Amino acid sequence: MSEIDEIPERIFRMASDALTQANTHAIFDGPGVEHWANMSILDAAHAGELFLKAVIAQAHPLLIFRDIFSLDKSAQEPLDLRQVIEHGRTYNLEHLPKLLWVVHGERLPDLDSFEELRKARNAIQHFCAPDIDRPGDLSLTFLYRNIDPLIKRHFSVDAVNFVAEDEQGYLIEQLVRLELCFSSSGVIEISEFDVSKALETVSVPYRRKIERQLCQYQHDPSNMR
Repeated sequence: MSEIDEIPERIFRMASDALTQANTHAIFDGPGVEHWANMSILDAAHAGELFLKAVIAQAHPLLIFRDIFSLDKSAQEPLDLRQVIEHGRTYNLEHLPKLLWVVHGERLPDLDSFEELRKARNAIQHFCAPDIDRPGDLSLTFLYRNIDPLIKRHFSVDAVNFVAEDEQGYLIEQLVRLELCFSSSGVIEISEFDVSKALETVSVPYRRKIERQLCQYQHDPSNMR
């Protein structure tokens, strides 16, 4: 395998770190961490961008670059990773859903949350907090409606596992409150929060589904979505 063929794996590792930060920053708020909710927007956008690029790069590592012909600086030497890093310019986040469709024939399930998150990310980067009540909720909505199913299909991993073990219960509590679907290939530990309390305000169909899902996860670590 050449260094260029390693590009998808390199991107995946960085995306995993960004997703871990996004999950953590989205679920905690309070004195001393007031900025974490807005940070979760940046982390979620970063994770989404990198995972999308990793998926697209699976088809061919150079597909994520806007002008692959600019990478050819020598008509004789073979292309190497150094040239790619030095001269390559990848597509921006806003273009990646269309590129995903062109390359894999897949659409992001929730483009509305994608666009809302992208605009919020841009606002934060320009030092202007987004005009939304709970930025962390937007981060989780984008991630679990779009990125979680994507990485399940392409990498057989689950977004809920990209968080510290002692924080997973809090993450699931937030997902339940937002009525967001999630999957896990392993046992989910929910002892640190009261799931019945989190389910009090959700719809009946969602409550029934999530109760069955959590029950199965506690006894049978097979995936269910």
